[in-house]
Amino acid sequence: MIDVIINSFKKLLDKLSGSDRRAAVGELQMNLGRGSQTYIAKTFNVGRDTIRKGVEEITTGARYEDAFAERGRKKTSEKLPNLENDIKKIAEQQTQIDPKFQTSSKYTRLSAPEIRRQLISDFGYQDTELPTVRTISTITNELGYRLRSIIKSVPIKKIPETNAIFDNLNKVHKMAEKDDSIVRWSMDAKDKVKIGNFSRGGKSRVEVNSLDHDFGDDYAIPFGIKDEKNGEIYMSIARSKLTADYIVDRLEDAWISSGYANTKFKLVLNADNGPENSSQRTQFIKRMTEFSMKYDLTVYLAYYPPYHSKYNPIERVWGRLEAHWNGSLLETMEAVVGYAKTMTYNGIHPIVTEITKTYEIGIKLSKKIMKIYEKAITRVGKIGKWFVIIEPEKCRTVLGSLPV
Repeated sequence: MIDVIINSFKKLLDKLSGSDRRAAVGELQMNLGRGSQTYIAKTFNVGRDTIRKGVEEITTGARYEDAFAERGRKKTSEKLPNLENDIKKIAEQQTQIDPKFQTSSKYTRLSAPEIRRQLISDFGYQDTELPTVRTISTITNELGYRLRSIIKSVPIKKIPETNAIFDNLNKVHKMAEKDDSIVRWSMDAKDKVKIGNFSRGGKSRVEVNSLDHDFGDDYAIPFGIKDEKNGEIYMSIARSKLTADYIVDRLEDAWISSGYANTKFKLVLNADNGPENSSQRTQFIKRMTEFSMKYDLTVYLAYYPPYHSKYNPIERVWGRLEAHWNGSLLETMEAVVGYAKTMTYNGIHPIVTEITKTYEIGIKLSKKIMKIYEKAITRVGKIGKWFVIIEPEKCRTVLGSLPV
């Protein structure tokens, strides 16, 4: 029974504070008599001063001031009244407003440790009197300054012609799928690959040691052509920049290697509208018309729309290649070529060639000559930048008028 009473009184005390709590324990001591103060303090976990003050308040009628607000540590702004203004002065020197003007937030490149350092060096604060870095960061954020990561601008996901381009691609791909006389190729270049004793972030079952940095200016650039009907992959690797001439030379090599020369007369060529194989690149259009006439080949240049290069099938080959060699060291061009040869995509090894020729950059046609080539090709409606038809007979007829 006694335990029940004690526990009930404890719960009551937990709900009381200030003078009410003092009155309860003071009255209890007065009822239990002298010598009970120690027992009450230990049993109900209260201080002797609390009991003493409770008895005094009951007997005298006076009340002690609780002053809860005075307890604990003072706020930093009270101890250091100029701190916020000094932080503002530091932050304002390296701050920019939200560039979109959508919020009142300001963005500062200064970190909290750097702000704290400048408070000591430039404003005379002592290290011992300043709050922690975390508190400095909190104050800076509350003042409206905050760190923001630098982000790349979000690309436009669609252009007005995107849907029309994809509708046309679907139509052309179905045409190629149903017609055995039509070849469909996908082509593109991979990002350049650094040659050297560098880690590529992969894993290996044997120990591989690489340099602790990745400086260097020796690169290899893979370029690939994938046959969408039989799965063959024609891959070239070079140190040379991939110019329009390089790309068309590789197309011609692959056309001969595939056995299609003189047996196939239509080619659907998927590509990204990149700078060197763009339908606006004059040298590329010139070389493609020559390719068309040489092999009596109708070429459909079927580009994917901007920001949608991931749909180009050759891109999946590059992902597989990266996974194949990323646990190894590509110390030489021979290693790059060797690993490319040993990869497989859907069970097929690519046909890999190292290109040692260096191609001249910056070759282009004059506007006057390009106007003639424009007459030799057919741009289809509003998507003419992304779908071009090159027919050998039309090319011969129009380009025969070119000055020698």
